[in-house]
Amino acid sequence: MVRPDRRVSRRLAWGDALCIVLFAVIGLQTHGEPLSLAGIVRNALPILLVWWLVSPFLRTYTRPSWQNLLYTWAIAVSAGVWLRFMALQKPFDLGYLIFWVVALGATLVLLLAWRGLALAWLRQLRSKP
Repeated sequence: MVRPDRRVSRRLAWGDALCIVLFAVIGLQTHGEPLSLAGIVRNALPILLVWWLVSPFLRTYTRPSWQNLLYTWAIAVSAGVWLRFMALQKPFDLGYLIFWVVALGATLVLLLAWRGLALAWLRQLRSKP
């Protein structure tokens, strides 16, 4: 894939971050918890922190590809869920495993949908004279 300019990279990064925040919002609403900044931070921040730590090493934005996105997703969501459970001092039991699987599935769907839209948008921009 062609290296994107910084503007495109920033938009991809913001879109990815919004997908993770949306995952947290959907989770809060699904579980009947109040939609609050504290709840969003509690559920999204650990994943986002790992995402921002690993994405430069995996070239998620300097050389965007489906492969780089999937590597970043797998590492960030898995480590972020682990970090969340550690910070909240929750047990690593069946609840952890269920949350991890749901987090992997839900974030993957959101990220793939976003990146698919972004790819279509980029192709449209490139086809304009």
